[in-house]
Amino acid sequence: MTANDDARAEARLAWARAASGDANTTLERASMDAGFRSYWRSSGTPSRVVMDSPPDKEDVRPWLRIRDLLDAGGVRVPQVLARDVEAGFLLLEDLGANTYLHLIDESNADALFDGAVSQLLKLQAIPAPADFPAYDEALLARELRLFDEWFCGRHLGMTLDCGDLETLDGAYRILIDAALAQPQVLVHRDFMPRNLMPADDGPAVLDFQDAVRGPIAYDALSLFKDAFLSWPEERVDEWLARYHQRAHAAGLPVPELARFRRDADLIGVQRHLKVIGIFARLNHRDGKPKYLADAPRFFAYLDAVLPKYPEFTPLQRFIEAKVKPAMAAQS
Repeated sequence: MTANDDARAEARLAWARAASGDANTTLERASMDAGFRSYWRSSGTPSRVVMDSPPDKEDVRPWLRIRDLLDAGGVRVPQVLARDVEAGFLLLEDLGANTYLHLIDESNADALFDGAVSQLLKLQAIPAPADFPAYDEALLARELRLFDEWFCGRHLGMTLDCGDLETLDGAYRILIDAALAQPQVLVHRDFMPRNLMPADDGPAVLDFQDAVRGPIAYDALSLFKDAFLSWPEERVDEWLARYHQRAHAAGLPVPELARFRRDADLIGVQRHLKVIGIFARLNHRDGKPKYLADAPRFFAYLDAVLPKYPEFTPLQRFIEAKVKPAMAAQS
């Protein structure tokens, strides 16, 4: 632990004691996400959670702004009990230690996903503020480039030739055009079981600070094709159809079901490629290697979808002929 870490820990504890009104409060780590925020559970009854978001690394204000927006729209989000925005400390209700990821299994998935979709429909019904960031061409392209730059280039050490780049550019163009053509709503961008917690009137939705206005199929696809948990394709198809039915009944701008399924497939390909790149970046830039263990899950998702669309044959061939052999050579 560095001197900076020690000083931050002292400041965090002093703030927690002042905010809770208990000079004897102690803190123990509750969790840490892929960014720079960390979470600390307080002693005492009831326990609370301190979010520590170092202001030089991760400004807490975007999180607060979107939390308040979602809360006003009826989405169940963590309640903020005290805040010091300049210092980067928040005191939150304690929602417990278990997320949906800890609890979900084959027997309860239908019920838990039904609850998750109830929250998602509320989130998607919230009008995005005029100054809200858009999932525009630049952001979609920047995310896709994470795959070739961080996974293929940095992680696998591949040198992409002109043909490879042409293949990727062509696939990216199709994916970007398809995303921009979808009906646009508020998008969480990481709506999946590890970011949902059992709660009264819940589940409670976490990790929403990167929300944008974007394609309507994105969050539903993220929920059912999770980064850390895979389900049989038949169940995913059933859940997507159920989401579509409920979204249509709620008055959300979903297209007809066949078009929605294609939209979900294609935005899924965009997300899968992006996440593979993010996992490589977390490893090589941020020193967080554990995420790469889930990269094969995303290649399995790609294997299930790409053969359905002839326009992705060049991308499929590139992955089979070049990416997978490079992966095998590394293992």
